[in-house]
Amino acid sequence: MAKVLNITEAVTIALHSMIIISNDKSGHVNVNAIAKAISSSKFHVAKVLQKLVKEGYLGSTRGPSGGFFLKVKPKEITMLEIYESIEGKITVAECPIDHEVCPFDNCVFDRLTIDMTQNFVQFLKSRTLADYSESQSKHRKIR
Repeated sequence: MAKVLNITEAVTIALHSMIIISNDKSGHVNVNAIAKAISSSKFHVAKVLQKLVKEGYLGSTRGPSGGFFLKVKPKEITMLEIYESIEGKITVAECPIDHEVCPFDNCVFDRLTIDMTQNFVQFLKSRTLADYSESQSKHRKIR
């Protein structure tokens, strides 16, 4: 089935993992526990989380009691920052298929793709990890 918006597995792993890590009380979350919780490969999870370590959002420690931990407060990390750490900066393109010259006077999509992109960016920018804390999620319904 076709989707209008396609979010990559890497972004999904990053967003969900960061929420799990920010909600953990022990201070460190093992890659195996994260992979199990989000039903993903531990190797893919580790690769994505290493990108977030490199970006400065996470730290990691080795060993039996090691794992990943936040280096930034949850209220200071937007979902947009996490998204762009994995996929790169979101740009708003005039043409959804990146044509330099349109064969028509008016784009068949009008401003739809521009507006969708701007709304998506604004949505991600308006939410922080703190918005997904366990105390908040108890009150939020999945739609």
